[in-house]
Amino acid sequence: MTATSTERTFKCQDICPREPRWYANQVATNQVAPLKADQMTSERLPRYDCDQSYQWNYDHPPALPELTVPEISGPWHFCGHEVASPLGISAGPLLNGRWCCYYAQLGFDVLTYKTVRSRQRDCYPMPNLQPVKCGQLDGTLNRVAPSTSMQGTWAVAFGMPSAIPDIWRRDIAWTRQQLPQHKVLSVSVVGTMQEGWGIDELAADYAQCAKWAIESGADCVETNFSCPNVTTCDGQLYLDLKESAIVSEAVKSAIGQTPLIIKVGHFVDHDVIPKFLSAVDRHTDAVSMTNSIASRVGESDSELMFESQQRGICGRAIFDASLGQVTAFAKAIAESKSNIEVIGLGGIEKAPDVTRYLNAGASVCHLATHAMVDPACGIKIRDYLAKHPIR
Repeated sequence: MTATSTERTFKCQDICPREPRWYANQVATNQVAPLKADQMTSERLPRYDCDQSYQWNYDHPPALPELTVPEISGPWHFCGHEVASPLGISAGPLLNGRWCCYYAQLGFDVLTYKTVRSRQRDCYPMPNLQPVKCGQLDGTLNRVAPSTSMQGTWAVAFGMPSAIPDIWRRDIAWTRQQLPQHKVLSVSVVGTMQEGWGIDELAADYAQCAKWAIESGADCVETNFSCPNVTTCDGQLYLDLKESAIVSEAVKSAIGQTPLIIKVGHFVDHDVIPKFLSAVDRHTDAVSMTNSIASRVGESDSELMFESQQRGICGRAIFDASLGQVTAFAKAIAESKSNIEVIGLGGIEKAPDVTRYLNAGASVCHLATHAMVDPACGIKIRDYLAKHPIR
């Protein structure tokens, strides 16, 4: 790959997630000094460092803040769990348990542990978060331009890295012990396609990861059926109705009554949505959307980043498409009399965005991009909703 003017060259050395430094020393003893209230400005709050590798960020989780979180009127529910707000974090920002605990302190009530696998997987080389400049995307734009500064939207290029199961299973158990009981810990899982496998083997791999997550203490399991950054079939599984049904059935059989969430990408054709719901309805408790909208990144078609491969575009530019998809899912669910819940995500930055998703039919909302850019956004949203109740 030839680096463009906005792309940093990087040699992938020791990026794979391993046991974080704080884990061996048992972080439960709170050896890292907590942040005080006077350190809680948006500018000073720790956040994912885009100039460092995934492994560096995995190994350097933020200190836990001490602050008062505004209470908002409810009740709110997430897959059968009563929660204090409709705010959650999707899998992207929560690299390990310490990151989960950090965002739990910042006003988020559903924490989705970043996607895990049945085997170790390296992170892609940097850049993993490339700012881009574009308007609202609808899935038809083939290329977006890179930007030298974050303008609310970026291309995500992690490739669903994972620690080995022994590490993430122990970390999930530790995380569940540290989180207050009223916080919900959801774990994102994905199957890892192997040579010679078919859909049944992939489904069994998904199910094994889900079973391990539940045994480790997860309150819910989220199967990741959408990752435009990988080229194997698990990357866009949600677009194959038959295979989505096979995998969701296998996972539900493995986890029993534990809630199952399916994370999906963008449906360009909304006519497919009722068919997708019909395929997964018997096995699924909720559908989370929209993961991202795929596009290539480059100044021109001859100057493409990421070896000319598509990457998932996340943030402000997918708000309209994601909101429209939530509306379409809610309509299809009502018409089919399904009990599936809709989790809204994509481009949420402020309280009015949350309100629009909830009014469109989402039961709760998850954030990722803006929560990484401004970790205090959950506090700001809750403060607004405390003064301007949704219902």
